[in-house]
Amino acid sequence: MADTPDTSAEPRTNARDNYLFDLAHNRQGQALNRLCGSLMRAENRERFKADEEAYCDAYGLSAAQKQAVLQRDWTGMLDLGGSIFYTFKLAMLDQKSMQYLGGVFTGMTTEEFAETMRSGGRRFG
Repeated sequence: MADTPDTSAEPRTNARDNYLFDLAHNRQGQALNRLCGSLMRAENRERFKADEEAYCDAYGLSAAQKQAVLQRDWTGMLDLGGSIFYTFKLAMLDQKSMQYLGGVFTGMTTEEFAETMRSGGRRFG
């Protein structure tokens, strides 16, 4: 079975063409990135899986960030200050690959995205 992005709970699947992760974006996503970074520790992954809402609350996520995490709105997380390097830790908890996220961000299946990368990447213009 193809590893295709589940867009039923995701309001938008295409990411912006470019994310500038500046100081303002960093500050906006600080709680979200701290939460995702905490998932490097096994005991935190277990706590998160036991009660995702409470775990989000413990890290002080905004309502929009919490919704994005609970719905696994990967693009929304980036829009709300998430760093791909931290949000990928949450994706790994869900056993999702970086190619899966690339597919979500570009509107492709995982396989289409991987093939695009193998053939040299997307062409613009």
